[in-house]
Amino acid sequence: MTMTSKIKLLIAIFSLAVASAAGSQTLLNGSYDVAREFYKDYNAVFTANYKKTTGKDVKIDQSHGGSSAIARSVADGLDADVVTMNTSTDIDFLASVGVVAKDWSSRFPGNASPTTSTMLFLVRNGNPKGIKDWDDLIKPGIQVIVVNPKTGGNGRYAYLAAWGYAKKKGATDVQAAEFVGKLYKNVPVLGKGGRDATTVFLQRNIGDVLVTFESEVLSVNKEFGEGKVESVYPSISIVAENPVAVVERTVTKKGTGELAKAYLDYLYSEEGQEVAARHALRPRSPAVLKKYASSFKPLQLFTVQEMFGSLGEAQKVHFNDGGQFDKIYTVK
Repeated sequence: MTMTSKIKLLIAIFSLAVASAAGSQTLLNGSYDVAREFYKDYNAVFTANYKKTTGKDVKIDQSHGGSSAIARSVADGLDADVVTMNTSTDIDFLASVGVVAKDWSSRFPGNASPTTSTMLFLVRNGNPKGIKDWDDLIKPGIQVIVVNPKTGGNGRYAYLAAWGYAKKKGATDVQAAEFVGKLYKNVPVLGKGGRDATTVFLQRNIGDVLVTFESEVLSVNKEFGEGKVESVYPSISIVAENPVAVVERTVTKKGTGELAKAYLDYLYSEEGQEVAARHALRPRSPAVLKKYASSFKPLQLFTVQEMFGSLGEAQKVHFNDGGQFDKIYTVK
């Protein structure tokens, strides 16, 4: 082989390598604990569709934890291309430090929330303590497991759901604070995130009731086996939006902006919504919601905006240092 031929061969090999690299990208999704299994299945359908429509391979990595903990990790340098959270305040925080666009909530439909959830109770098989509603969680001798509202959106929604329940039943703010205070007096240990709280409840066998997202039920049954827990729907609960955003800092550096947007856009597709519904996440699509209506028990729901103005306002009043939560709970 002549020198010229060798050079041409090397150039061809290099060009193929570049083309291959260009055709295969990796995307990191920073997400909350309870969404772990959902995104595992969603990633499979997204990558298949992306390959079919673009001809390109893509690999999706996941990083999970308490939503606030993940948000802090991203702010501190974790190169997530997208964040998929369970509370807007964590994405607002990333926007405030310039990592996510200021107008992130208007860049995708439904307040950039492709799914919603609500809070319910998981009790041990047979419901030995007869837990039916929020009032039962403040009774003497009942141990309640919840997520720390300072580290996870799961915990913030549990707290706000209890507060909103009291208000819906006619309580004043002072009485609502007393009600929630009694509930947290029954909390022996706070979970760091949704999955950690589930581990405390089922592996460490602590507590009589776990307050968590509706979507956690399927994960519990899959991981720990059917028949370990029962779902109890309270009479009143909260709408929990699951917001998403592109991490501008990362996609600018990696050149993955188009892929990141496609990844989040596909969550709104019929296939993406179907996967969500199968994981007990309430879909935005009316058609998919109707199809899976039997999976989502109707109950009286209130929104954060209706009761607290916004999650940002609730954060300031209840969860910032020195707020209502600090007044009613001392970390044990």
